[in-house]
Amino acid sequence: MKANELRDMSADELLEKISEMEEELFNLRFQAKIGQLSNPLRMRIVKRDIARVQTVLQEQRATANTSVKE
Repeated sequence: MKANELRDMSADELLEKISEMEEELFNLRFQAKIGQLSNPLRMRIVKRDIARVQTVLQEQRATANTSVKE
């Protein structure tokens, strides 16, 4: 997922996206532990996507805070 696509989403949509990806990461970790993970690279991709969404969410919060202070 690209950051530009994420910046077009609302804060609620981003929070929902984070929870979906965290659930996917949990399932991937579980599959890795029992030896049924078909694509181990997927874990890295999901972790990076979670971080990307959190970064965009933090940017939105910072922008909202600066506009309130002015």
